[in-house]
Amino acid sequence: MRYTYHSTANMIKCIVCTIAFMMNSLSGISQTSNTLWYDAPAEHWVEALPVGNGKIGAMVFGKVQDELIQLNESTLWSGGPRKSGVNPGAYQYLHPIREALAAKNYSLANDLTRKMQGHYSESFLPLGDLHIKQHFVGDGEVEDYSRKLDIGSALSTVKYRKDGVQYEREIFVSNPANVMAVRIKSDKARMLNLHFALSSQLRGQTAADDSHNLSFSGKAPARVDPSYYNQEGRNPILWDDTTGCNGMRFNSRLSIASTDGKVTATSEGIEVKEASEVVLYFTAATSFNGFDKCPDRDGKNEKELTSKYLSSAQKLRYKKLKEAHVKDYRSLFDRLTFDLVSDKSEKDLSLIASNDRLKRYSQGNKDLELERFFLQYGRYLLISSSRAGGAPANLQGIWNKELRAPWSSNYTININTQMNYWPAEMGNLSELHTPLLQFIENLSVTGKSTAEEYYRTRGWVAHHNSDIWALSNAVGDIGGGDPLWANWYMGGAWLSRHLWERYAFSMDKSYLKDRAYPVMKEAALFCVDWLIERDGLLVTSPSTTPENLFIYEGKRVAVSEGTTMDMAIIRDLFHHVITAAEILDVDEQFRDTLSKKMSLLSPYKIGSQGQLLEWSEEYVEEDPHHRHLSHLYGVHPGIDISPLKTPALAAAASKSFAIRGDEGTGWSKAWKINFAARLHEGDHAYKMVREILRYCDPNDRGTGGTYPNFFDAHPPFQIDGNFGASAGMMEMLVQSHLGEIHLLPALPTAWNAGQISGIKARGNFELDIIWADAQLVSGKVKSLAGETCILRTKTPIRIKGARPVMRQEDEYFVYEFPTKTNKVYHISKTKLKSTN
Repeated sequence: MRYTYHSTANMIKCIVCTIAFMMNSLSGISQTSNTLWYDAPAEHWVEALPVGNGKIGAMVFGKVQDELIQLNESTLWSGGPRKSGVNPGAYQYLHPIREALAAKNYSLANDLTRKMQGHYSESFLPLGDLHIKQHFVGDGEVEDYSRKLDIGSALSTVKYRKDGVQYEREIFVSNPANVMAVRIKSDKARMLNLHFALSSQLRGQTAADDSHNLSFSGKAPARVDPSYYNQEGRNPILWDDTTGCNGMRFNSRLSIASTDGKVTATSEGIEVKEASEVVLYFTAATSFNGFDKCPDRDGKNEKELTSKYLSSAQKLRYKKLKEAHVKDYRSLFDRLTFDLVSDKSEKDLSLIASNDRLKRYSQGNKDLELERFFLQYGRYLLISSSRAGGAPANLQGIWNKELRAPWSSNYTININTQMNYWPAEMGNLSELHTPLLQFIENLSVTGKSTAEEYYRTRGWVAHHNSDIWALSNAVGDIGGGDPLWANWYMGGAWLSRHLWERYAFSMDKSYLKDRAYPVMKEAALFCVDWLIERDGLLVTSPSTTPENLFIYEGKRVAVSEGTTMDMAIIRDLFHHVITAAEILDVDEQFRDTLSKKMSLLSPYKIGSQGQLLEWSEEYVEEDPHHRHLSHLYGVHPGIDISPLKTPALAAAASKSFAIRGDEGTGWSKAWKINFAARLHEGDHAYKMVREILRYCDPNDRGTGGTYPNFFDAHPPFQIDGNFGASAGMMEMLVQSHLGEIHLLPALPTAWNAGQISGIKARGNFELDIIWADAQLVSGKVKSLAGETCILRTKTPIRIKGARPVMRQEDEYFVYEFPTKTNKVYHISKTKLKSTN
C-alpha cells in the first residue's frame, strides 16, 4: 500500500488550526509562571531562596529585622590533592576475592573487598553568612510582606511595609562581574539604619579597610570526615596537616557600592545610618589552583582575586550591573520555553503562596503550571550552580550550610553527579556541561594511578565518591566503608557517557578527537582488563549493584560477579568508543577487540516473574522496593533496552519497574520519570512527576518529595532530584537516543495540549513542537550541523523544504531526510490517503 499527502488546501487548514490553537491557548497559560513567592520569611534553610552564578551561591531567608544570607563558593572544599600509596597492599587481595566469589563464599569476598579501600572524599564547605540588621524608628506591625524568586531573570526580592514605609530588597549574583549585589531601599527618605556583618563556621577573621570595605579571611580544614563516619578517638575535622598539605585559604569581601547614608566600618561590621538606599557588592574567592596542586602551598592569591572582582564591579552602577546580569542569564534561560494549556475550568492559582500551592497540588489537585515551572526550575538551578570556570554542581549544587554536610556534599558518581547534568544538553544549556566534562578529564588522571595501584590494569577507574581533588579510589578509610557502596568500579565508565553525549548533541569532531575520545578509550581499556571469563562469558569480578543486597543462605550479600548494571555500563561504553573510533577513523585493532569483547559480555537475563534480573542469578532481594534501579541502566541513560528495538527486554524492564514500586527518595522518583518516559509509559511518567512534587515538610525525614523552596527532598536536600525531574519531563516530549528524533514519545493524558521550543536533540537539532488533543499539530526542526534527520511520530506530518523518505512501523510514521546547516524545516500535521 502506498500513501500520499492530501491537498495543499488541507495543509493550509492545518496551519490555520495551529494559529488558532496558539491564540486560544494564551488564556490557559499563566503570565506569572516563572516566580516563586511567599508571604512570610523563611524559618528553615529549605524555605530560603537560592541564587547563584556557578561560583558564588546564596540562600536568601527574607527576614525583616535580622536578614540572613547563607553563602557558598564552589571551590571551597576541605583537604588537598589525593595521595598515592594510601593502601599499597590492596592489590594482593584481588585474586583471593575472585577465588572466593567463584566458590560463592560471599562473606569472605565481602571482608576481603574492604581491604581494597582508600580514604574518604573531602567535603564541600559553607563559606559563611551575611547578616543584615535593620533598626526601625517605629514599632508597628509588618504588613504586605512578600518574598519572591523570579527564575526568568534570576532576581530575588523581599518587600514589606512597616510604620507607613515601604521597604524593598533586591538580590542577584552576577556571572559577568562575579559579585552578589544587594540593593535595599525605602520609599521615604532617610529611613534605613542598617548593620552588615560577615561570619563563618570556618576559622578566620574579619577586617575593615579605609574604604569601608569588610573582608573575611579564613582557612578550610585539611580534612573533614563524612557525617556518617565517626570513629572513637578520631577528630572528624582536622584543621592542620603537618605531614602533607594544609587546607585552602579563602577570602570574602563586602563593599558599600553606593548610598546616601552615613557609613562607618570596623571589624565588627559596616554601619549605615539615615539612608534612603544602600547598594552592597559581595564577592569571594579561594586559593584553589587545580585538582593536583596544594591549595595552601601552591594556591592562587585569593585576596588579589576578590580585590579585582570588587574593584571592577564598583566601576558599574547598580542599574548597569543588573542589566548585564539579566542579559547574561536570559541568554541561557530563554533558549527553551515550555507551556501546558490548562482547561478553562482550572483556577488561576498565581495568588496562592508557592508553599501552599505545592501543598494543594500534593493533595491531588490539578496544577499544570506548577509542573511546567518545575521543569524550568531545574534549568534555573543548573544555570545558577554550574558555569565555566567553576566547579561542577555537587550533591547540593552550590548551596550547603553544613560543616559536615550530608554525604559530604560531594560528587556521588554512582548516579547522582551524572543526574545533575542530564538536562544540560537536551535543555539547550550545553555550556553548563563544561565543568563536569573538565572534572572527568581530571578524574581520568587520578584514576589512571588508582587503576595501576589497586588493580594493575591499564586505563583509568573511579568508584562511588569523588571530590574537587578528583578522588578516584574506593572510599572507606581502608576498611571502614561498606562494599555495598564503597567498592563500585564503574564510576569512570558511566561518567564517560557524558563525553559522548557532548559530542552527540554538538557533532563537534574536534572535541571528540582532542578531548572526549582519549578519555573514553582509557576508560574502556580499564574495562577490558577488568573483565574475567566465567563459563565462556565475560563478567566483572568483584561486582556490586548500587546500593542493593541479595540474600544467600540466609546472609545479606553485596559483592558478587557480573551484575546487570556493570554489564550494561560496559556495553554502553564499548559501543560509544567503537562508534567514536569509526567516526575518527582510528584504532581499528582496538575497535575489533572491543567488538569481540562485547559479543562475550554476560547478557541480560529475565527472571521467573518476567522481570529483568539485577544480578547474574535470580536471588532474593533484601529490599524489593530499593531506591536504586541500577539494573535498568540499559533503559536510561543507556540505549540497550527500548520498546522500539528490544520489546521483550523492555517488557522485562517494565516488570522490574513495577516490582520496585513508585515510592522512594526524591532523586529516585526523578530517575523513575526517565525510566517511564523511555518505556513510553506517559501516564506512569506523569504519576512520577506528581510523586516528586509531593510537599515535604522541612522537619519531615520520611519519603522523598519537594521542599517549600522547591528543592528536592531526598530527604535531606539533594539537588539531583531537581535536575533528573527536569530531564525526565523533557524525555516525555522528545527523545533522540536511538539515532532518531521521537516526538511526543510519552505524552501523558494530563498534558493534552502544549508547546515546547528550543529543546535539543542529538545530531545538533533544535526543535519547537506544538500539540493539541494529544497529537502533534506543528513544529520546527533547525539543523545546526547538517546531519541527516529522522523523525518518528504517531501523526502523519508534512516537512516543508524537504523530501523525506517515509515508512510506517506499526502505529508510527518515520521520516528521513538530509538537512542543511542552520536551515529550519517546518512541520505540520497532515492526512494520508492510501492508493493501491
